[in-house]
Amino acid sequence: MANSAAIGIFDSGIGGLSVARAVRELLPNERLIYVADTGHAPYGEKTDAYIYQRMQLISHHLQQQGVKALVVACNTATTAAIATLRAQCSLPVIGVEPGVKPAVLASKSRVVGVLATPRTLQTPAFANLAQRFAGQARIELQPCPQLVQLIESLDFSGTAMLALLKSYINPLLEKGADTLVLGCTHYNFVADAIAAIAGPAVTIIRTETAVAKQLQQRLLQAQLLADAGNNASDIFYSSGSLERFSRQLQLIWPGADNPLPL
Repeated sequence: MANSAAIGIFDSGIGGLSVARAVRELLPNERLIYVADTGHAPYGEKTDAYIYQRMQLISHHLQQQGVKALVVACNTATTAAIATLRAQCSLPVIGVEPGVKPAVLASKSRVVGVLATPRTLQTPAFANLAQRFAGQARIELQPCPQLVQLIESLDFSGTAMLALLKSYINPLLEKGADTLVLGCTHYNFVADAIAAIAGPAVTIIRTETAVAKQLQQRLLQAQLLADAGNNASDIFYSSGSLERFSRQLQLIWPGADNPLPL
């Protein structure tokens, strides 16, 4: 495996672009290949078996492109099926899990609120994660149906978005939460709106930078970090509407080339 090979990153849609952006900032010499599985989104409404089937197909596509590592930039996919993917893949596979641990460490009220898709909160993997820290803080769960779809429409701060966010955030604040976990990579794009609604006394926990650092560490251990003179590039694929994904990229990743069909 050459250290000049690309890193494969995928999500059900644009949420993983927040992770890809953190990877690009931390590892400016790397080549990135991003897959948005928008033709099969949202994952939050799918079974574990269906999600794994999509993960398998996308990872196969990325391995055909010669990637040196895979980043599952989706909380739902990570909690649903990353263990199965890792067992069948020889590449480093980095996932995304809600930042419950740093939230518990940051909380002074000992009440932590988790905003996530209903599917993520229903998985055994998340239940195990929450249980590990249940003795240190009260973990309050807030399913957020419809939020991913609204973010995919690029409504980051409109009236509908703010009303929906308030309906999810206020119950957590009423329960005493002083720390909120963004348990879906899509939510990073509305982190400022969440912080404004929650107020300055509430800490917002995001994980995209931690994922990028974990990827960096894994590549360093495997001696696969790109050299300083490597020809960095970004390639984007989508299983859904290329026109729509192109509009999303124009806002989130200025200067991106037109996406390719998966």
